Amino acid sequence: MRMLINTAGFICVGLGVIGIFLPLIPATDFFLLAAACFAISSPKFYHWLLYNRFFGKYIRNYRENRGMTLLTKIWTLLFLWATISYSIYIIDNIYVRILLAFIAIGVTVHVLMLKRAK
Repeated sequence: MRMLINTAGFICVGLGVIGIFLPLIPATDFFLLAAACFAISSPKFYHWLLYNRFFGKYIRNYRENRGMTLLTKIWTLLFLWATISYSIYIIDNIYVRILLAFIAIGVTVHVLMLKRAK
């Protein structure tokens, strides 16, 4: 069972890394899910995830309800809108365009409502 939960944790880390670059995949959610898996199955990997130099600080801030830094919010929204705008531009289906716009608006509202970490 431990091996299965560890595997799920690593899959979530992989999806989280992909989510950093693809705005429709929720990176933070996958990292938090990976943290939950590792908390159950491996203290070593849990510690590695929370203190990872690339995304550990963001996970700790989110888990401890400290929010996101202003710079992180700005970069998140810039990257989100740049990629969503490009996707809307290249896709011909009006319904998909509308869906993408609503997703971008929803994510924007969520990010703006998060506390501002220092």
